[in-house]
Parts: sequence; structure tokens; C-alpha cells
Amino acid sequence: MRLGLRRNKDLAALDGRRFNLDGAMTLLSFALLLVIVVIPIFMIVYHAFFYQGRFDPSLFASQLLAPKTLGSMWNTVKIAFWVTLFGTIMGVFYAWLLGRSDIPAKGLMRALFSIPYMFPPFLGAMAWDLLLNGRSGYLNRWLVRTLGLAGAPFNINSVWGIVFVEISYYFPFVFMQVVSALERMDPTLEECARIAGARQMTVIRKITLPLVLPAISAGALLILISSLAHFGVPSILGFSQGIFTLPTQIFDTIQRAEGSFEGIRQGAALSILLVAVVSVALIVQKKVLSAGSYDIIKGKSMRPTLIKLRGSKIPLLILAVATLVMIVVVPLVMIFLVGLVKAYGLPLIPKNFTLNNYVKVFSASGTFASIKNSLFASSTAGVVCMFLGTLIAYVVQKIRPRGRGVLEVLSVLPYSIPGTVLAVGVILAWSGSLGGVSLYNTIWIILVAYLARYLSFSMKSSSAALLQVHPSLEEAARACGASHTESLKDITLPLIRPAMVAGFFLIFLPAMREVTTSVLLYGPYTRTLGVQIYSLRDAGMMPQAAALGSVAILLIIVCNAVVTYFTRDRKGV
Repeated sequence: MRLGLRRNKDLAALDGRRFNLDGAMTLLSFALLLVIVVIPIFMIVYHAFFYQGRFDPSLFASQLLAPKTLGSMWNTVKIAFWVTLFGTIMGVFYAWLLGRSDIPAKGLMRALFSIPYMFPPFLGAMAWDLLLNGRSGYLNRWLVRTLGLAGAPFNINSVWGIVFVEISYYFPFVFMQVVSALERMDPTLEECARIAGARQMTVIRKITLPLVLPAISAGALLILISSLAHFGVPSILGFSQGIFTLPTQIFDTIQRAEGSFEGIRQGAALSILLVAVVSVALIVQKKVLSAGSYDIIKGKSMRPTLIKLRGSKIPLLILAVATLVMIVVVPLVMIFLVGLVKAYGLPLIPKNFTLNNYVKVFSASGTFASIKNSLFASSTAGVVCMFLGTLIAYVVQKIRPRGRGVLEVLSVLPYSIPGTVLAVGVILAWSGSLGGVSLYNTIWIILVAYLARYLSFSMKSSSAALLQVHPSLEEAARACGASHTESLKDITLPLIRPAMVAGFFLIFLPAMREVTTSVLLYGPYTRTLGVQIYSLRDAGMMPQAAALGSVAILLIIVCNAVVTYFTRDRKGV
């Protein structure tokens, strides 16, 4: 018996008589991911192993066995290993210090330890190169002159210099994960161990560390993947000494070939190697997490017991402050000071300072164009990914069609592969080889790469919010006569709007400072802000590069303040 309620479009669609909105959203999600993700990745594999339609592994084999490739692969693995090891140790130590001890000024130090995550590592590499370059570094020259040394005592242009700078910018991945886990951990297990007579180090080794192992593993994986795929630091500190990693060799190979198709094919073959290395890292992390199960949150209010440092409090406070000065203050001050100096190499004293570098930078047409390009590409990518990620999240979490696992994997996959690899795939896909569509040397090819790379940010943010929206809310609206579109517009989207806004800013901020992907995709008139800074430095215009770098830092600070303002009152739905 009918209840007299008006049949809406969705109920009619269940009978097969009307347009099926769920099916349309599912189809659109798969179609968009096919264009943005699948085709570029397919083109990399195809051009690495096929030539003129025939299977030809000779190019891949020649690249794999080349001495330069083997050296680059060894450097990539070696740098990533040491960065992950020391970055994890550093992150866990400071997470424990700020999360479980009674060290003073916790709030301030926690905020400061998160600052390196905000800024692009290549700016940090540029700052340390200005300070500790083996030939012209300011600190090295001062030490040689003051102490009468025969040569520079430090050389940042080395494998260990690259490791040091990457650790400075990647350890917050572990720090932020672990400090959160420590604050949510049930303290009764540690208290029981202490009552049983266990020493503090035994409690940490046997109880605390095993319980936060998933957080440590997740942060370490982020460090490992980021280091394996990173371009900026190895290129700034390694190129001058002939030190190559796989990402920098891909860039060098394509640059030397002057954009020829054969050079891009060689880059595709090297990209396969880099993806293989990253895949091994993912498999290892999965094995670590599958070794056991972990249960540290009991669903009740609890406050972990703070460990009294007693006599160690002041020394550890000094150590923490010294670390913050080295990784946060020194690079930022160096960038701003060199941006003011009249000529690179002059002493950093007030009489040698001038604002002419800023005048030169902003009088050049390329500067405003790069800022405009970055703002356009990052904001457009943020808006498009915000809606596309929400669409995919809705399909995966609410519609739940067959193949939803594939949909979710495809949306996350591009962020799991290196940016240089994604750039090569986008070049191969959208340079005229498919249907004559060529986006090469335009801002649109950078935008397509950003969409693929950052889509997972929005998808994950919206998925978490959608899981909190009970199906009964939509069902009640539809039972009252609302169409599917109306229930989405009036019920679901307003509830997940904070997550969508957060997703936008999670994309906008990294895209504004991005250089790894866009350095292979920019054209004469499509340089982004990061590429412009990199190009100025590459041309030897150090003061101008530093001046523009300081502008980029201020721009990032303003953007981060906007992010904080819009997300500070965000509540779970």
C-alpha cells in the first residue's frame, strides 16, 4: 500500500524508470581518474618497454645497467636510508620529550618543531649552501679567516650534506605522528610496569615504543618516500659535485636531451626504476605493520603520566632550543640576509644591505608571472580537487559500487609515486600523442599534474567526514520528498563543508611551494614561484633568488595563517 508520499527521482531510479544519479557519479569518477591518473601512468610503462608499437626492453635494460644509473640508484637508497633512520630517531625523541616529559615551553616548541613542514626543503638547501658551501659559504669563509685554516672545515655539497638538510625538513613527519599517539595512549600499562619494578628505559623500550610503532612506522614511511622522490635538495647541493639521485638524473636526462622524445623515453625508463624502489619501501612498511596488532586508545578520558626530568630538564631544554635554532632560525635568517646584500660574497653587515634586490626581482616580468601562475595553478587545483575528491569519497563511502576499492586506490596512487615520475607521465600523455591534445609548455599541463598529485588530500579529508554522516539523515530527507540532488545539497554537503574547506587548503599550500613536478613541466611563460627561485639560483643570481625566496616564505606564512583561521573551529560532524 502506498503511503501517499510523493515518489522522488531517486525512488523512481530504483525502479529503473529515471536517471540514476548514483550511477552517473560512479561513472564520472572512473572516467576522470582514467584521464588524470591511469593514462599518464600507462604511458610511462608503455614508452619504457615499447617502441613504435613493438615490445622493446632494450632501452630499459640499457638505462638499468648504465654506471651512472647504478650510482644514482645507490645514492637514492643511501640518502633515503640515513634520512629515514636519523629523522625517525630525532622525531621520536622530540615527540617523547614534548609529549611525555615535564620540559617547559611545550606549546611554543611544538609549534616551532612543525615549522619545517611548512617551508619547501629546497629553500632550506639554498640557505645552507649559502652558509656552508665548500668554496664560498659565509660560515666557512669566516672560520677560515678567523682560525687561519688551510681549507673550509665544512662542505654541505655532499651526500651527508643532503642527508642533514633532508632530516631537518622531514623529521616532523614522525614527530607529529608520534606526539599525537603518545598523548592518546593509555598510561596504565606504563604505570603497571613501573609498579612491577621496571626501570624507565625498560618501560620505554618494552611498553611505550611498541605501542606507538604504527605511528612511528607511518611517519618513517612518509620520510622514506619523500626522500626517495625528492628533487630540490639533491639538485641544489649535489649537481655541482656530480652527485645524482634518480629524480635528479631523470631531470638531467630530459634537460640534456632538450625535450626530445628519446630523452623523455629515457626518463620514463628511469621512472620505472624509481617507482620500483618506492614500491619496495611500501611493501616493507606493510610487513612491519602486519607483524602484530596494536590497541592504545581505550575510549575513556585519560592523561598520560608526565615523566619528571629533574636534573636533565635544563640540558634537554638547551638541546631542544639549539636544535630549533639550527633547523628553523638559521636557514630563515640566512635567506633574508642574503636577499638584502648588494652582491653575493660581501660581508653580511648593515652597510652592504640594500633593497635593490627586491626592486630587481619585482621589476622583472617573470616574477609577477610566476606568482600569478602559482596562485592560479594551486587555487584551481584546490577547488577542482575539493569537488572531485568529495565526489570520489561519496561514491566510495556512500554509494559503494563494485570496484570501489580500485577507485580509492587510483585516487591515492599518484601521491605514492614520485613527482618527477608523474611529470614524465603527464608529458607523455598530453603532448599530442593522444588524440592530438597537446598541453605541453602551457599552465594546463602543470594543473593536470597537480590534480593527480594532490587529489588524495581532498578525498581522504572528505571520506573521514562522510563516515560521520549517518545514512538516516539522507534517507529522512528523501522520505520527505526531497530528490537525491536536494538531499546532497541541503543535508550532506553542508555537514561536510568544513572537511571540504580543509581539503582545499591541504592542497593549496603544498602546491604553492611545489617544485619537484613543475620543474619538468614549465614553459617559457609558465614558471611557477618555486621554479622561478630555482632558475634564479641556477643562473648564479644568489641575492635575487634569496630575495624572492624570502617573499615566498612570507607568502607561505600568510597562507598558513589563513588556513589556521578557517580551520581552527572545525568540529567533527
